Amino acid sequence: MVNWIWLFFIAISFVAAVINGRMEALTEAAFEGAKNGVSVSFGLISVMVLWLGLMRIAEDAGLLRKMASLLQPVVRFLFPDVPKGHPALGYIMSNMSANILGLGNAATPMGIKAMQELQKLNPDKETATPAMCTLLALNTSS
Repeated sequence: MVNWIWLFFIAISFVAAVINGRMEALTEAAFEGAKNGVSVSFGLISVMVLWLGLMRIAEDAGLLRKMASLLQPVVRFLFPDVPKGHPALGYIMSNMSANILGLGNAATPMGIKAMQELQKLNPDKETATPAMCTLLALNTSS
């Protein structure tokens, strides 16, 4: 649906530029927007690479494993519906550890993986489970 809305805006802009004789301004704005998009993407990629690198160092140093063992009782309390030993718990603990260490961007891939694993446990694929809502709330607040 959103794609259709954007297509509508682009089409209206094109028609308005043709009617008003401002195609040059439309073209210039399109290229400027593309240039800004690339600049923002490079900025986000560089931050993501930095945090993922720091996360890898923390993981290789064993810091994440230690944090996960400390977090295990809390995670079992917050996510009682998730069976013990399920892969989702490992991803949740890694996600929480990364957020505690301030590595929010590096925590995102683990949060996505945790949600995917929680979805496998979900009996109703159209509705979020309490565990999924709890993980979302934790990530949002982190």
